[in-house]
Amino acid sequence: MPSDTQSRSDLVIVYHRQPYEEVEVDGQIEYRENKSPNGIVPTLKSFFGRVDKGAWIAWKHAQDPSNPGFDRVVEIDDPHGKYTVSRLPLTPAQVNSFYHVSSKEAFWPILHGFKERYNYDPVDWSTFREVNWAFAEAAAAEAAEGATVWVHDYNLWLVPGYLRTLRPDVKISFFHHTPFPPADIFNVLPWRREILESLLACDVVGFHIPRYVNNFVTAARSLLEVDTQKREKVKAELNAQTSALSEQSVITEVAYEGRTVRLQASPVGVDVDYIEGLATSKDTAARLDQIRTDLGDRRLILSVGRTDYTKGGIEQLESYERLLESRPDLRGRIQLMHVSVMANENMTAYRQIQEDLEHMAGRINGRYGSFDWQPLLLISRPVAFTDLVAYYRAADIAWITPLADGMNLVCKEYCAARTDGDGILVLSEFAGAAVELATAVPTNPFSHRSMDSALSYALEMPEEERRGRMKLLRELVRKQDIRFWAEDQMQALEPRASGGLTTAA
Repeated sequence: MPSDTQSRSDLVIVYHRQPYEEVEVDGQIEYRENKSPNGIVPTLKSFFGRVDKGAWIAWKHAQDPSNPGFDRVVEIDDPHGKYTVSRLPLTPAQVNSFYHVSSKEAFWPILHGFKERYNYDPVDWSTFREVNWAFAEAAAAEAAEGATVWVHDYNLWLVPGYLRTLRPDVKISFFHHTPFPPADIFNVLPWRREILESLLACDVVGFHIPRYVNNFVTAARSLLEVDTQKREKVKAELNAQTSALSEQSVITEVAYEGRTVRLQASPVGVDVDYIEGLATSKDTAARLDQIRTDLGDRRLILSVGRTDYTKGGIEQLESYERLLESRPDLRGRIQLMHVSVMANENMTAYRQIQEDLEHMAGRINGRYGSFDWQPLLLISRPVAFTDLVAYYRAADIAWITPLADGMNLVCKEYCAARTDGDGILVLSEFAGAAVELATAVPTNPFSHRSMDSALSYALEMPEEERRGRMKLLRELVRKQDIRFWAEDQMQALEPRASGGLTTAA
């Protein structure tokens, strides 16, 4: 930990992941650049180049936190600047309780609107508090006087409240990377008041889209004396009328216990330059030629996501089966590549979904396949991003149909990869990205008719319409890329002119 105020940081980022990959080479640990294709980690680190000193707070597994066997603080000097990384030693039991059980099994279903999947019983709230307090203490120790502390995601919900108590001088920003549900769903959580009070200790709270901002305010006002200070008209870039998540106005400032809290809707984007570079590389061109040779004259429909009940994988395969049943003329002429990778094999709910997907895939292929045509390719192992970009280029249709999704970066990756200007995006109304991507073909995954007709429409779309829609999608994805998101969130901490539609309580 810093020994004096001179060594403290002007910017502290609090994020559960370490900002690099640890690789052991000849018995020595090397810290290598994280090649995450969505660009969030590199983009966050880029802000360290703007300050004299920065710090990153993350966790690292340790069997014995009192003697973790690694340096708790390491100094990093990379192209992004000089910064320290504080690694909090957490036992596997702590990580399992705080992250896999509380965050994933209890909070995740509520955040995505699946009350029936919520399980209160295994949650150890005291451990969740303990871990969040450890993150807050580390941030407080690293932050210089008046520093900015940027906290990320719902597994660190309590950090802002603890940090405000420890360091009332710092500026706190929090970004919520998942949806935020309506009050009647969020309030199922027994700890709702404690969570909301912690978030209201921030100077800025960020969400992907205006709907999540307004849901947060509704939940806060259901339990606390929160006054709306400012409401603004939603920008056209965040108000696609084809989305079930669109909003006409958004609350941008509230007051609570004498504190003004700014609320910012900033959709996370992708690293367009990185993806386009891969898409136009010689290696991708060679892989693309091979994919097209294997496809022959068949059209490729591509779906990519995690094995999760929120992703709508079962509903999608059911729709594909209905299409093959009702359209015999398409048999042998199309192929669905459904990539569904389990993020956590230890979670029972995900194992059951995986088994159901495999059962359905077997049924579809057995019922409609032939010696020379397999209608469905189910991929359950991770696909290298370089390979995925080649499939993005090859796919006639990207079929992205989650039942609920905070943003969904796959659909943006697909658009960024289509440097040829072709391709069709069929997108669920319930993905946060749908409020931006107005020229995608919208579909409602809760409706058989909507799912089936959207895919049929995409299969019959003429080239001129395909290219016209994709042109607008690519322009938007480039404009609101990952750097746009980060800048938009950080500028919210700066003073701004008054104004807006309302100043009512």
